[in-house]
Amino acid sequence: MGQARKGQVHKEDEAPMIPRSFEYYVPRTLDEAVSLLQKLGPDAKILSGGQSLIPMMKLRLASPPYIVDINRLSSLNYISELDGNLRIGALARESDLEVSPTITSRYPILTDTSSVIADPLVRNQATVCGNLAHGDPANDHPATMLALGASLIAVGPRGEREIPVDGFFTGIFATALQPDEILKEIKIPIPSSSSGGAYLKLERKVGDYATAGVAVQLTLNSDGICQRAGIGLTNVGFSPLKAKKAEAFLAGKTLDESTIKQAAELAAGEAQPIDDIRGPADYKRDLVRVLTARALIRALGRAKRGA
Repeated sequence: MGQARKGQVHKEDEAPMIPRSFEYYVPRTLDEAVSLLQKLGPDAKILSGGQSLIPMMKLRLASPPYIVDINRLSSLNYISELDGNLRIGALARESDLEVSPTITSRYPILTDTSSVIADPLVRNQATVCGNLAHGDPANDHPATMLALGASLIAVGPRGEREIPVDGFFTGIFATALQPDEILKEIKIPIPSSSSGGAYLKLERKVGDYATAGVAVQLTLNSDGICQRAGIGLTNVGFSPLKAKKAEAFLAGKTLDESTIKQAAELAAGEAQPIDDIRGPADYKRDLVRVLTARALIRALGRAKRGA
């Protein structure tokens, strides 16, 4: 069993930016990590990239008494195509997506997404699975995974289970993961040669969360008709959103200017933004309309080129 070590202890009246004390565990196997979560209970938190958890701990927005660091589990660090799916392991970093020949040649939507997350320092540490497990509706990958029709593999004391991504996000910072489960892998169906995707977002400054973002993945048939459309929306609801009406509208249609315009308007109508520091709800809804149209055009071009 991983040995517990005490984090630094600080007086309660000291300034924030220093986490409260915690016990730190470093399991050497996945089974050991799962056993630790089962033993320590729901207050334990997994540490992989740490680019969300550690800042929250510094600000004392989160104060978990137990940290289970899975970074020694090298078997979880992979990006591979197997059995008809792209598989992304729990320790694959955002920067790995940017340099993987498989990703850059066959999944440009993932390159789009990872390249606009924070900055290179963050991307060198942050994990793709962690971006999803955090459950933040402002994160970028949830929309992309919704567009791609991904599924998520969770492992816990009861074994493995597969969770469709459109049932994974249950609320703000809430997911279908149980407290004793680890998000082990992302599975994405390998796209056909006539598929293409794109992710676009508007941010106030480089590296910021999206004011709004849209992910689109298209599959065309041999006649250039839309066979499947996936559309995910970022930061315009209390959880990541799948624009189901827009997706259904596109199926079986030629993606001309009129069709794209109507689909973009449907996606905007499915957004659920609120007024906040990034802008009023009406502005964000219109932003979804504009970004959806642009993402559809880019995804269509990539599908036609066989990207």
